[in-house]
Amino acid sequence: MTATAVKLEKSQAEKALSAQAALLNEVTKRLAQKNSDNGKVSVSKMDKTQHVFYQLAWMTAQQRVAENFIVYAWDASKGTGELEQKMALTFVAETVTNIRSELAARPAEYELTYQELFSKLFSDEINAYVEAASKMENYEAIVDKIVDLGHFGAYGLSEDHENFRGIFKDFAENVVVPQAEHVHRHDDLIPAEIINGLKDMGCFGLCIPEKFGGIQPDDRPDNISMLVVTEELSRGSLGAAGSLITRPEIMSKALLKGGTDEQKNKWLPLLASGEKFAGIMVTEPNYGSDVAGVSVTAKEANGGFVINGVKTWCTFAGYANLLLILCRTESDPNLKHKGLSIILAEKPSFDGHEFSYKQEGGGTIQGKAIGTIGYRGMHSYEVSFEDYFVPKENLLGGDAGRGKGFYFQMEGFAGGRIQTAARANGVMQAALEAALRYSQERKVFAKPIYDYTLTKFKIAKMAMIVQATRQYTNYVATLLDNHKGQMEATLVKLYASKIAEWVTREAMQIHGGMGYAEEYPVSRYFVDARVFSIFEGAEEVMALRVVAKDLLDQALAS
Repeated sequence: MTATAVKLEKSQAEKALSAQAALLNEVTKRLAQKNSDNGKVSVSKMDKTQHVFYQLAWMTAQQRVAENFIVYAWDASKGTGELEQKMALTFVAETVTNIRSELAARPAEYELTYQELFSKLFSDEINAYVEAASKMENYEAIVDKIVDLGHFGAYGLSEDHENFRGIFKDFAENVVVPQAEHVHRHDDLIPAEIINGLKDMGCFGLCIPEKFGGIQPDDRPDNISMLVVTEELSRGSLGAAGSLITRPEIMSKALLKGGTDEQKNKWLPLLASGEKFAGIMVTEPNYGSDVAGVSVTAKEANGGFVINGVKTWCTFAGYANLLLILCRTESDPNLKHKGLSIILAEKPSFDGHEFSYKQEGGGTIQGKAIGTIGYRGMHSYEVSFEDYFVPKENLLGGDAGRGKGFYFQMEGFAGGRIQTAARANGVMQAALEAALRYSQERKVFAKPIYDYTLTKFKIAKMAMIVQATRQYTNYVATLLDNHKGQMEATLVKLYASKIAEWVTREAMQIHGGMGYAEEYPVSRYFVDARVFSIFEGAEEVMALRVVAKDLLDQALAS
């Protein structure tokens, strides 16, 4: 069978993905057996070949994004058609190419033989499909169809969610975008017009049930609304708008998971209204993703706790007036993460890049913003506590919550990670739009650079990535709505964060020299995208300690 004889069909993509999924599952099972002791996954054994497990997580992410893209593209209820189907067929071919290449480079490390690999993933049928779907004419057809239709593919939202998206799209374009460059270039504070506008729109109550003053239905979570808003605001500006609802999202989910009735009734309405702005304090100078090493202490004293120690990368900590602090309340070091609790601490709101506050009893909190290349507006602080007093009723979950802070925090972080994927989608969408617009305006050798095949290839690939990532993010939201998908939330965060760097890099490249100039916002998209793989869980830790380990755990249990 030759490539020219192949008419691209959904069934071909499905067969290729099915064969690949089966092989990845077999690889995962063999790796699980090799890296286990007494029926349990051994992290110490995994650490001897970390590159294998990093790539296993990355290949699994690519596989699942591609599988979902095919389902979306042929789902009539999503409003999809020829464009989305062309994109999905070509995207799947790229995914197969990427995964085959990785496995073929080191089959023995994946517990495979060349014979197995080639018989299962390099059949004549799969080869013919990949070659046909990867033809340059498909990329050109995709980008020309985008221009003809005037959009990059159907969002696939319900009518209510589409209307919701439209509202925040208008706000981003009319309020956020005109101020985004000033905030970035001057490392300025988020303008009050943005904060107050979002407060008036109820934005800070997106993940808070209606009975607590939010706008989420009481009977079910609605993560799609949060993603829609996050993406549109991030399209306007990551630092000046797109991340504003992340901290109340994390805090409210921790409260809903572990808070007492009194704590929920007190704090959730204040968060929903924007009267209280949240700051999240987990990372420490010597402990990032390894939260078991948290050393900031909260010791009982005078009807409450006194907090001592230093937290870092505390985004929005200056402006925030309610802090979620992961502290060590139990003195036994052998308890590790089971010795951690969450304390909710109040402080005044401060403008500027530094703050200092002394309580009447003498306790102090001080913070200084950390200079960063991007993600400006929110400002991330290093914050020190010295005998900072917090009343006992601010221990999340009360006495029953002692030692459970890690678990309450993880509930909030699952939402924060899927929200990071939405933020990445928004920044990628902005970069994609800028790249297409500039390619049509800029002429090189007497014609628009859009007319060159390499430009069309890049824009088509960018469009496929953005749409595929968006749709998988939305799919994971439905899992979280049903109290599932914790690992998948990390997986999509891993994928979207890493791929956003490529998309924004290519958008900058299409701009040529002007892409490196601050005159065009595409340079901001690039430096902002770089943070995604670092915050809300570093890429390597998410791949190794969450995704890969979970995959191996599942394989051993099956």
